Amino acid sequence: MTVPTLMQNYQRQSYVTQLHKVYNEFSQALMQYQTDKNAVNLKEAGLSNQAGFDSFIKSYFKIVNDCGTDLEPCFVSAGEYKKLSGKAIDGWAYKGTRQHVVLASGVSIGYSYRPFGGVLYELYVDINGQKGPNIVGRDLFPMYIYNNGLIDEANLKDSTAPMSEDERDKEFDEDCNGSGTWNGCFGKILNDNWQMTY
Repeated sequence: MTVPTLMQNYQRQSYVTQLHKVYNEFSQALMQYQTDKNAVNLKEAGLSNQAGFDSFIKSYFKIVNDCGTDLEPCFVSAGEYKKLSGKAIDGWAYKGTRQHVVLASGVSIGYSYRPFGGVLYELYVDINGQKGPNIVGRDLFPMYIYNNGLIDEANLKDSTAPMSEDERDKEFDEDCNGSGTWNGCFGKILNDNWQMTY
């Protein structure tokens, strides 16, 4: 292998390692939250609106910067984020309602209550904050929290998680690697056993 190829592989694995760490931290915090509330799902535990998640994230994570509904300086400006193809993303949905914070680990989190099917919240995770490359599928990933406490892609056809591998692959092909939204990259990493194969 050439040195540039080795460097690319190393960088991709470092992105996945950080993403996996964030995924584990949120999964464990959600499980602990349900346990602390003696609840069978997140709605029963009280995560059923924006204020509920505000309280959850501030109780279970160390916040070093709270930008409220402002994207910056927790994230770079929306116009700086691109898709894998190099095309600028269309911006951030739910402007004015999504909250933005930076965790002590340096990870930037954007979150909003977005109930549909079994999904309760969407998370936008920039694993290295303001640092580049600011590309969806490299250091920025949309993720969705379901009522059952699982974190997965946005399953618009079903109310449960986890999604099937075929559903995740289709979303990757149409969105992350295609011309659609910016979903699908996280699901592809889940399908490929926490490897960035694209």
